[in-house]
Amino acid sequence: MAARTPPYSEGPLSLGLAVIKASLAPVILLDADQTVIAASTSFCDAFGLDAAAVAGSAMPGLGAGEWGSPQLQILLAATARSDAAVDAYEMTLDLPDRGLRCVVIHARRLVTDEDNIRLLVAVTDLTDVRAADRFKDNLLREKAILLQEVQHRVANSLQIIASVLMQSARKVQSEETRFHLKDAHSRVMSIATLQQQLAASRLGDVELRPYLTQLCRSISASMIPDPERLKLEVVGDDSATSGDISVSLGLIVTELVINALKHAYPGGRGGRILVSYDSDAQGWTLAVRDDGVGMPKSPENVTPGLGTSIIESLARQLHAAVKVETGKGGTTVSIVHVRTEPAMLPERTTVQLST
Repeated sequence: MAARTPPYSEGPLSLGLAVIKASLAPVILLDADQTVIAASTSFCDAFGLDAAAVAGSAMPGLGAGEWGSPQLQILLAATARSDAAVDAYEMTLDLPDRGLRCVVIHARRLVTDEDNIRLLVAVTDLTDVRAADRFKDNLLREKAILLQEVQHRVANSLQIIASVLMQSARKVQSEETRFHLKDAHSRVMSIATLQQQLAASRLGDVELRPYLTQLCRSISASMIPDPERLKLEVVGDDSATSGDISVSLGLIVTELVINALKHAYPGGRGGRILVSYDSDAQGWTLAVRDDGVGMPKSPENVTPGLGTSIIESLARQLHAAVKVETGKGGTTVSIVHVRTEPAMLPERTTVQLST
């Protein structure tokens, strides 16, 4: 009996083999012994193979032997023996004329009968994709370094401006001018503190309790000469929020604390300023509470200042309401945000702060 000719040389190409050859994706069809029955033109072009020499060759012997990975042969043999499949097997090919290429291989077992087991192997070249990813990562790394440098320069510039303002305040003769220069110094220092805290935080959400704690520690160090006499404390839950919202909350806290330091404890009084933040399913509340002398009862004795405008503007951005409680026991200013549609928010209360 004459020897049987291998299937890949029998008669005219079937429709299936024609589809394999015409595939735009790099694919090859193997028999159970990993001999190539057909290969797409795109496979040969992608990996620099002679299309005429590929059919009938053993896959491990293709090219200069770069397809002869023992691990790949084991995986293909296991796929041929059962219904297992090769999913996203990644390997590196060292092509003679194209260098190192990163490829991902998928293989499936096709069975017409047990004597005609076929393996359909698809190969995706991810070299350019990986190179693009590395390029993007390098750009992000360079951007982070540049941003850090800019933040350092901003922090230094703010410190210089604050120093110039304080020097000017010491030199001027007018008490009113000195007051305004010191007020400007306090605000520049508060912005510098905020910038420093955010620059030190990682990308992503900001944990509010440690953020506000460090902010108040910086304010206390720069504006409270005797921390034993006048204490500034922070309490809160484990809430976190975005960087943009944390900036607004930090500015509000800074304005309210500065206002309390300036007006709640005249004549060198002592006391305690408490900053609190609480959040639940219904919303969140930021409050600054002092145990000072309270606000004047007569509206004519209250002069709206810059602090009032800043707090109201920031509260509007946060879709929050501002509430004020004052009396002999001190003053509490609360920023209340309710998790509902903007049209349903509590009516905004105008704050009269003498900042």
